[in-house]
Amino acid sequence: MNAPLAEMLRYNHWATTRLLEDCRELSDATLDTRVSGATGTVRELLVHVVGAQQTFALRTKCRQHEGELNRASAWPGWDALIEAAQASGEELIEIAAALNSDRDVTLPYVGKAFTFPASFFLVHAIEHGTDHRAEVRMSLRALGIETSDLDGWEFGAAMGYGAET
Repeated sequence: MNAPLAEMLRYNHWATTRLLEDCRELSDATLDTRVSGATGTVRELLVHVVGAQQTFALRTKCRQHEGELNRASAWPGWDALIEAAQASGEELIEIAAALNSDRDVTLPYVGKAFTFPASFFLVHAIEHGTDHRAEVRMSLRALGIETSDLDGWEFGAAMGYGAET
């Protein structure tokens, strides 16, 4: 059992869930705003974060391109997006927890095959989520909208860590 890696993905899942909750009540105009320096609109970035989680989970199983969300996907609606985030976030945690030792994953791309350690896709999920959540938060801050603090200390408090002894 790889408890430390699973814990990092638990943080990733918590942070994505909090950001989706923060954004759920935003207007369509706000969601469709693209702030200078951002790689997409708030809506596109949220879909991209969730779709990438789906992709990373599939890639640990030598699979990909099975209908997961991406930036070009039609807006699935809040309920479907949150459901996909919950399912893929929980799946990544389970995959990490079960990863007793690393294993190779081979994926086809443009007629060739490329091999990666499965853990690469879990690490990538964490980094990718952090990067794009920060981009969403930066975009919203530029519009005068504050979001939840997604710092590790907030995660720790939410998990009940750090109790005085």
